[in-house]
Amino acid sequence: QVQVVESGGGLVQPGGSLRLSCAVSGSSFSIDAMGWYRQGPGKEREVVAFITSGGSTNYVDSVKGRFTISRDSAKNAVYLQMNSLKPMDTAVYYCNVSVGSHRYWGQGTLVTVSS
Repeated sequence: QVQVVESGGGLVQPGGSLRLSCAVSGSSFSIDAMGWYRQGPGKEREVVAFITSGGSTNYVDSVKGRFTISRDSAKNAVYLQMNSLKPMDTAVYYCNVSVGSHRYWGQGTLVTVSS
C-alpha cells in the first residue's frame, strides 16, 4: 500500500509564500502522476496542479504564474511552491499519487492565508 504524507502548510499573510512537500513510500510500481488538490471552506475538492512521469505539468487557472509543481523522482517526492498567496488559496491541500489504476491520498495539510 502506498503511503502519502504532506507537510509545509501553515498560516501566511497575503502575498507570502509557502512550500508544500509530499513524501511517498510503500510501492514498487512506477508512479504515473503526482499532484496537489485542495478543498476550501464550503467548496468542492479541486485539482491545483499535477505532474506526470514524463514531466508534463498542469495548473488550475487561478494559480498559474504563482504556483510551481516539481518532482524528485528518485525520492518519490513532489513539491508545490506557492508564491503571491491570496485568501482564496486558503484550503486543506492534499497530495495525490497515481500508480496504475490506483490513486492514493495523503492526510492533508492546512494552508491559511490571512492578515
